[in-house]
Amino acid sequence: MTTSVDPVVLNVLYACMGGLLTLLFMWLGCKVFSHIVNFSIPEQLAKGNQAVGLMIMGMFIGIGTAMGLVIGLGLN
Repeated sequence: MTTSVDPVVLNVLYACMGGLLTLLFMWLGCKVFSHIVNFSIPEQLAKGNQAVGLMIMGMFIGIGTAMGLVIGLGLN
């Protein structure tokens, strides 16, 4: 039996851990941002406020891109 882990298994493990970290940071970012603004994000989304939806979308894309770059560069 080898003492090292197969690189394919290691990459899949890194991808799964990175996905979970990305979801955690997106949730945390939404919670922190919700405390900063003067309105309730869920209520505004329920009313159909597209500006709030675009704001949350941009935040999720930014966090996802940043975490993807960190995880991707860590695989070298």
